[in-house]
Amino acid sequence: MKERTPTVFVVDDDEAVRSSLRLLLKSVGLPASAYGTAQEFLKAYDPEQPGCIVLDVRMPGMSGLEMQHELNLRGAIIPVIFITGHGDIPMAVEAMQHGAFDFLQKPFRDQDLLDRIQRATTRDCANRAELHERDRIRERLASLTPREREVLRLVTHGKANKVMAAELGVSQRTIEIHRARVMEKMAAASLAQLVRMVMDLGPAILDQ
Repeated sequence: MKERTPTVFVVDDDEAVRSSLRLLLKSVGLPASAYGTAQEFLKAYDPEQPGCIVLDVRMPGMSGLEMQHELNLRGAIIPVIFITGHGDIPMAVEAMQHGAFDFLQKPFRDQDLLDRIQRATTRDCANRAELHERDRIRERLASLTPREREVLRLVTHGKANKVMAAELGVSQRTIEIHRARVMEKMAAASLAQLVRMVMDLGPAILDQ
C-alpha cells in the first residue's frame, strides 16, 4: 500500500491567516489544506491521512478546543498545534492537557511554526507506524491455535519447557514444537522479541 504524503491542515476563521499559512507551507514544499470553520474540517476529515493540524483556539461556532474534543471522541491521533492570541494562554494550557501537540502565541515567527510542524508530522508518522505494527502483531496472534496461545502465555510468564510440559500434560518435545511454531507464526527472531510483542499489546491480550 502506497504511503500517503503528510498534509498540514490549517483551520482558522481568518482568511488572511489561512492564505499566508498556505503560502508559507507551499514555499517549503508542504502539502496544505485550509478550512474556515471547525465544522468544515470535521466534515472532510480522513483519519487515514497523516500530517498535523494548525488550529486557531478562538473561532465562531465551534471553537478550536471544541474541535479538539470532537477529534478525541473520534479517537483521532493526528497532532494538533494551536495558534493563540495573547489572552488565550489558559485555553492553550487546557488544550495541552487534552492532548494537543504544541501551541504558538501570535505573532509568531514562520520558522517557529515550521519547526513545530516538522516535529508534529514526524511524531504522527511514528505513531501510525507503531499502530500498524501492533495491528500486524494482533493478526499474527489470531493465527495461533488455542494450544499455541497457551504455550505463548506460559512463555511470557518465563516458564521453562519442562514446567510447561508438566502443566499442559504433554511431552517436552511437544512443547518445543509448539514454541517453534509460535516463533514462526509471530515472526519473532528471538524469545526476547516475542515477549516484547506481547508486552507492547498488554499481557491481557492472551486472555481474550
